[in-house]
Amino acid sequence: MPSRVEAKSSPSPFWNPYVAGFGLGLVLLSAYLIAGRGLGATGAFSSVAAWIANTLSPEHAQASAVHARYLASGTPLTAWLVYLVIGSFIGAAVSGYAAGRFSISVEKGPRLTNGQRLVFALVGGIIAGIGAKIARGCTSGQALTGAAILNAGSLVFMLSVFAAGYAVAWMARKEWL
Repeated sequence: MPSRVEAKSSPSPFWNPYVAGFGLGLVLLSAYLIAGRGLGATGAFSSVAAWIANTLSPEHAQASAVHARYLASGTPLTAWLVYLVIGSFIGAAVSGYAAGRFSISVEKGPRLTNGQRLVFALVGGIIAGIGAKIARGCTSGQALTGAAILNAGSLVFMLSVFAAGYAVAWMARKEWL
């Protein structure tokens, strides 16, 4: 499998991170003004998981306190976070295409195969998902929304994320260089 299926010869430069951060802040402010709540992603996945669990085993889903919370708000099609996640994927694809950076690829270091990289990504995603449920919010919910309203728990969460990232970076670094 080639590492890049499609790539434009001269992609547009990346945005200045401060400008992008300001734009993200405006998106968060707009979410509060329009939807009355902040950003987050795990709620969308939890809504879909609860819906699937309820389809497969209604008794189990109704008895589960975790699933019942999401089932009480209706189908995933009524959860605005589902549309937020879908819109994020579409927006990222449109942005990448417009900037000449859209490609189907596996980003990895030279010592990893594509399969190893995908397995590491899956394991990392599962660990991050479990952590998000324990922390009652993912990095977007905790960092963007929680930090924007100066939630002490969210600020501690983000400090912990950065501390853990620096602590384990030396282990993962050798796989990328």
